[in-house]
Amino acid sequence: MAEPPQTDVSRPSALPTAKLLQRPTFNQALVDQNSDEYLDTIEEEWNKKLDAEVEVLVDGMVDIVSLASIGDKDKFRIAQESFQAESRAESMVRAANSLLSITHSLKLLLLLSDEAQIAHRRDAELKHVQQEKNEARQKVAELLDRLMNPKGDPS
Repeated sequence: MAEPPQTDVSRPSALPTAKLLQRPTFNQALVDQNSDEYLDTIEEEWNKKLDAEVEVLVDGMVDIVSLASIGDKDKFRIAQESFQAESRAESMVRAANSLLSITHSLKLLLLLSDEAQIAHRRDAELKHVQQEKNEARQKVAELLDRLMNPKGDPS
């Protein structure tokens, strides 16, 4: 059988070092979790992202306000503070865009999620809150009973 003719045309092939279109490897601990633990982990990750972006916004605003002091400043100091304010403003814009992206993602997750799971989690949370409410009522009733009927009072 004849070998294919040799040409200078490139033939696409997968290189062993190529990283294109590779899926990230999953952590085995995440795979072993049940559904509730997995969802709690995901929720915690979203909360961390939100906290980090809000912190960037707050820190940026504090820094910009601290840079806005009025006083005797030379041109170099004014230019330096202007650059710092612009840098902080840019990081705040990035954080705000990230928050918008997170909001969009959460909306999509809500729209595309399993409604039965949402209803189940809502009902479980409602049951838990009602149980806490009943325990608090019982505790308040016991405390009121102690206040109204001291131990030395036979009535």
